[in-house]
Amino acid sequence: MAAISAGSHHYYAEGGKKMYEKILVPLDGSKESECIIDHVRLIAKSCGVPEVVLLRVVEPFSPSSVSYIGEATARNVEQKTKAAAEEYLSYVADGLRTHCGGVKTAVLEGEPASVILDYATKNGVDLIAMSTQGASGLARWTIGSVTERVMRHSTVPLLSVLPAGRKH
Repeated sequence: MAAISAGSHHYYAEGGKKMYEKILVPLDGSKESECIIDHVRLIAKSCGVPEVVLLRVVEPFSPSSVSYIGEATARNVEQKTKAAAEEYLSYVADGLRTHCGGVKTAVLEGEPASVILDYATKNGVDLIAMSTQGASGLARWTIGSVTERVMRHSTVPLLSVLPAGRKH
């Protein structure tokens, strides 16, 4: 049983435990992915969430790409990509910290949906909050959607928000 109230009251699950102790917010660097931030800010403030983790997943080069551009170049590009991701998350975290308690950032490498699911499972995440890019029709069928894959395979509740102006 969940207790939900307004104002300065916090939300509690059965047993008096806070409903959300840790929220994972995967971001891909796009404005569309950031549409979830206002929702996370509201939930974190209303529920007294002690920890929000902003996650950026960087996809590694494929072996064929590495053989084409060279290992040193690939390593250099990956380092710059990770540094840019860390800078981006730091910027987003600074804006969120004014309204939330503990905000952490993480930059990990791998296939986005798998990394998100793995991180949530191994780190005691209570809620995954992410936007859907609004992929529909053929785009969703051919390349899939990270949000959709997370939704299908997550054992953790997922809050998914469609960016403004997008249609299913």
